[in-house]
Amino acid sequence: MYLISVEGGDGSGKGEAARILAELLSEYPFPDVISTHEPRRQSELGKLALSAVKHGKKTPLEEAGLFAADRLDHSHTFILPHLGQGSVVVSDRNVHSSLIYQGVVGELGIDQVVKMNAAAMIPDIVFWIDCDPEKAMKRIQTGTLRMTSGKQEYFETTEIQKKIRRGFHELLSGEIRVPAPFDKCQIVGPILNEGGLDELKSCLREELRRFFNKRSEPLNVSSDEVDRVLLSKLVESVQRQTRLPGAPMEKTEIHTDWLSGQSPSWWFDHAEIRWNTESAKENDVPATPFAHSCWSVLGTLSLMGGSCEIPRLYTSFGPSRMVTKRHTQRLVKWLVEENWIHKQQSHVPFVDAQVFKLRDDTVGYSRLTLALWPARQLFSAWRRANPESDWSLAFGSIFGTSTSELPPSQQKMIQQISLRLEILTSGHTGCPVPNNVEEMNVWWSMEPPSL
Repeated sequence: MYLISVEGGDGSGKGEAARILAELLSEYPFPDVISTHEPRRQSELGKLALSAVKHGKKTPLEEAGLFAADRLDHSHTFILPHLGQGSVVVSDRNVHSSLIYQGVVGELGIDQVVKMNAAAMIPDIVFWIDCDPEKAMKRIQTGTLRMTSGKQEYFETTEIQKKIRRGFHELLSGEIRVPAPFDKCQIVGPILNEGGLDELKSCLREELRRFFNKRSEPLNVSSDEVDRVLLSKLVESVQRQTRLPGAPMEKTEIHTDWLSGQSPSWWFDHAEIRWNTESAKENDVPATPFAHSCWSVLGTLSLMGGSCEIPRLYTSFGPSRMVTKRHTQRLVKWLVEENWIHKQQSHVPFVDAQVFKLRDDTVGYSRLTLALWPARQLFSAWRRANPESDWSLAFGSIFGTSTSELPPSQQKMIQQISLRLEILTSGHTGCPVPNNVEEMNVWWSMEPPSL
């Protein structure tokens, strides 16, 4: 879902920083952490780019063209498919290296290099690793990679590295304007890497935490599309668990009639009445069931087949529904005490981890949080603005009664909700999924007709 690039001069320690970032990212609920680098040593295009900088016989324009060709192929055949599956990709070097090495040092110009790379993936966050060029050159000259592979490149001199360092400072500090689309990248740094690895790791951990706490929208993929991919996988997993081997794939009772004959607005009202606000405040959990973490935990649990332990729940969040492990544990513990979740005995021998299961009388609201996820902030804001109003009025108040009158952002939201319901079903046996505001208003406030 996110592309993270690591930039800096040669010998700055960006390769080590990329390795540490991949290690730290494995602690977050991404389906996978993918490490890569540019140019690619295993591709023909990457080999041509590497050859160009090793021998120094190409013009800056030719070099930039080779790097751009490898980057565009890398972006669309490797990086984008992984982002679309919810993974995080860590790239040792990316477009900013071309902006510096060919655009600044090679004097080709930033604008020209940006145009050549405009169709490439945009790093969501750039970690800028900095180091004194003289120290960096000592690292290069004594490094195992150079000693065993002869990977010397023509710009690996102290004089050129000083120019590269100055270029990174001017570009990444904002002195030089970066044209669109690469002006959207979040820059972290300079991170001075002249101390120990523990110091570097601590700094990288803190910056990752700060980035994810912002819940930034990814630049290259739709977070809602990614989350729907992950929800589909959860649904498929439960379907496999609830059928005999060899039986045809079909909707099971866990996916149909999950609203139990009640309207969605009834479930919102039921959840609000049931939520023990005073106890929640005392236990440092959200005061209402409409917070991000509540929707994440309850919604994800509603699609977990059988019982579930905390680690499995956490890894099932994915990047869009991400909640910290500590808060997840605290919230689950409180939900058990308040009878939203019941604790079960683990049947795995010698395993002490506690397992949980969502209570049947909380599934309706919990599954709705997944269906209505794109509008979670609107529902929460509506309740704050209308504390005494009936929940049956909420959907019409937020979205109105006509699809044609909606602003584009809300039309997109309605479409996303409908696509989620295609995965989860309407919640009523035999009732089709609503596809527009008019149909959703009926679905939201009315019980299904008796069959």
